[in-house]
Amino acid sequence: MDDFVIEMLGITKDFPGVRANDDVNLQLRRGEIHALLGENGAGKSTLMSVLFGLYQPDRGRILMNGKEVRINSPNDANALKIGMVHQHFKLVEVFTVLENIILGAETTRLGLLRKDEARKRVMALSENYGLKVDPDARIEDISVGMQQRVEILKMLYRDNEILIFDEPTAVLTPQEIDELMGIMRSFAREGKSILFITHKLNEIMAVADRCTVLRKGRLMGTVNIGDTDTHKLSRLMVGREISFTVDKKNLEPGETVLKVKGVTVPSKLHKKNAVKDVSFSVRRGEIVCLAGIEGNGQTEFVSALTGLEKISGGQVTLKGRDISQATVRGRSVAGMSHIPEDRHKHGLILDFTLQDNLVLQRYWEGAFQNRGVIRGNEVRAYAEKLIAQYDVRAGEGPDTFTRSMSGGNQQKAIVAREMDLGRDLLVAVQPTRGLDVGAIEYIHSQIVRARDEMRAVLLVSLELEEVMNVSDRILVMYEGEIVGEFRPHEVSVQELGLYMAGAKRMEREGVRA
Repeated sequence: MDDFVIEMLGITKDFPGVRANDDVNLQLRRGEIHALLGENGAGKSTLMSVLFGLYQPDRGRILMNGKEVRINSPNDANALKIGMVHQHFKLVEVFTVLENIILGAETTRLGLLRKDEARKRVMALSENYGLKVDPDARIEDISVGMQQRVEILKMLYRDNEILIFDEPTAVLTPQEIDELMGIMRSFAREGKSILFITHKLNEIMAVADRCTVLRKGRLMGTVNIGDTDTHKLSRLMVGREISFTVDKKNLEPGETVLKVKGVTVPSKLHKKNAVKDVSFSVRRGEIVCLAGIEGNGQTEFVSALTGLEKISGGQVTLKGRDISQATVRGRSVAGMSHIPEDRHKHGLILDFTLQDNLVLQRYWEGAFQNRGVIRGNEVRAYAEKLIAQYDVRAGEGPDTFTRSMSGGNQQKAIVAREMDLGRDLLVAVQPTRGLDVGAIEYIHSQIVRARDEMRAVLLVSLELEEVMNVSDRILVMYEGEIVGEFRPHEVSVQELGLYMAGAKRMEREGVRA
């Protein structure tokens, strides 16, 4: 008899205009790593939110160790030793690491908070599981990888035995992903049970015992990882064959569109500069990738390039025009579109509808307004066109509030808006973060199409596979400097990793045109 610690039976959950889960069954064994796979909007996060008490199912029941349980809130879930690391972290940015970990589970004596005892326990857990953190650092000052460690420690601090990870690797570097995989294996060896939502088939093959696949809210099946491969899983997930290679024709680059000369950007965290004297160019008909481990200046550089931050030195020119001091809109009008790294902070207004978000970059154009009054029918027709073209799944179509959409579909909405602008320069930062293999295939084809239309593309990515497959040229950034420049066919993944880690550095007198 199988030792199921959790059984979700016949779970159905409806939202306005969409059935997110349709009679779904999921059974989790004690001590196993169980992957949950599906396209964006397939209902994975909804199913896990039902298990964690964030949503109540319209039909179905949950058994724990063979007995039916009611989970009305996350507090009920924690009482049952169920913990969850959400795709978008639930942390208070102005609180310290320690304060976030103990929040809601504080140790008190005579009404007084006993932080010393909590600190000792947190540091012991940190040491035991290799989750090194600074307990006194503020959340707003640490990397997303560190923030995820805080979320994991929150679960461990509460003695959770069933651990839910929702897209845990979407914001991590390759090194941090390897660390997380090791941590998950150690949890399983201790008898903890893990539910692991991901789009990344190679991660499932590397760490999971079994995988349950959802498609459009319905159960497609549960398979043993030893009996399957990435091609079978992708077919089960999207219902068709997926190409894992990027088809690109040879193309001779044209004139320079973007020229960056000696750009320096100060750091907000310390007195050193985050970006130091960076120079390079991007020409029409080429995809230049800025690669590197997170925290090495890429975020600050892109913020300065797109007008979100000021540069302290150097010059940025777009099609020969100096835009170093231009506003965000000024850069957009001059010919720049931007798929941002943080879709919630810089990509969307979450409490606006989908159609309002899709027209954010061009609502002032004559096609969408008349004497300052928005032309609603034209905006709606435009939104419907992009929703269909980019397969953005939203329960109420253009009227869907963006906050209610899945992370992957939020990302597709941003990509649709920025790609459709047709600007001469596309700055794409982690454009496939959180997307399923079918959506990744499509976004890559759109980036290549922009390049084939003789637009210039600057891609910023942490995904080595994406860097190698999509780029025409690769620039490696380490500690705010360009330390290497390569053609993909001239460098191995291993050598690229050494440059990204700072173990190797190329002497560069200038920038290859």
